Amino acid sequence: MSAQNLSDTSSWLPLDGLAPGFDENKAELTTDLAGYSFRSIRADGREIDHVFTETTLSLSAVGVDGSTREVNFEAFSVADGLYYVQFQDEARPSEAVSFFLDQTNGVGLIVNTIIGEASAGVTAVTQKFTTFTVGGHGNPSLVPSPTNELIGRRVYWRYSRAHAYEHVYLSPQWYTWHCLSGPERGLADTEEHTTYELRPGIFVFCWREKVIPCASVTVADHRDFDNLRSHGVLFGLDESGENTVHFTFGSHGKVLSTSNYPEDLDPRRP
Repeated sequence: MSAQNLSDTSSWLPLDGLAPGFDENKAELTTDLAGYSFRSIRADGREIDHVFTETTLSLSAVGVDGSTREVNFEAFSVADGLYYVQFQDEARPSEAVSFFLDQTNGVGLIVNTIIGEASAGVTAVTQKFTTFTVGGHGNPSLVPSPTNELIGRRVYWRYSRAHAYEHVYLSPQWYTWHCLSGPERGLADTEEHTTYELRPGIFVFCWREKVIPCASVTVADHRDFDNLRSHGVLFGLDESGENTVHFTFGSHGKVLSTSNYPEDLDPRRP
């Protein structure tokens, strides 16, 4: 990598080139949701019935014009009663769905990641965020909401024995990634992100890349600064620009430092 011109973005690794071995620290899938069903009441007014088996999820829209679709999914246990579900519907190849369900608190968050075309000020892959409550839950908590709590932290993440990156969370809109180990070693960029808090210390952190047409959704547990854990997905286009790439992964990390700003310069302030 030392002989490479790191500023030449045309030589950067495509998303399908990153995939081999990147998922070494991926957690085991959970079957906890098998046999579980619920209705999500979404912030946009829709209501959807969800029925899980060990490997499939049926989604049925409630209403006169309701439709049903069935997808294969992966699920990860994030914490007690808190799950991350990931799927890509074959009928909607340009879209991937990340689904966060808090059974305990009766709330959740859906992230739709959509492949389009880049334009001025718009990345090729965009994301939509929708919160929901669980129908019939006796006492749902406040739905997940955007947060600035990560701002000022510098963290490293190990995705495998070969792949490691640091993240610097700069502002409500921007963060910087820097590859410490792996085929992208030495590369870095500053990207747009969106961060939601699911529970105290547990965050959905999403970013959208400018150079490589892809985006990521992760759920990161920051409750122990020395033992961070995350689960996530990368979704975008392969080197040809014709086919989608969709794969899940996991990582372990640590908070390296936190920034202390003067009050009048603190980017965490509204």
